[in-house]
Amino acid sequence: METFNLKESEEYIELKNVIKLLGWVDTGGEAKIRIDDQQIKVNGSIETQRRKKIRRGDVVMFGSHEAQIK
Repeated sequence: METFNLKESEEYIELKNVIKLLGWVDTGGEAKIRIDDQQIKVNGSIETQRRKKIRRGDVVMFGSHEAQIK
């Protein structure tokens, strides 16, 4: 499992930005498509909100990728 660290001043990050910054997709457009196609899970449930607020403690999954937000 990977770890994604929020900046000290950040309360959350949007889902589409997390999967892009983790390198799971190449572009923001691809991130939107993956979310729209129900390929992304947050805490074990399919997530379709592109701008879903991802907070510390959340787990994001895509295919064989998994990341804990800290």
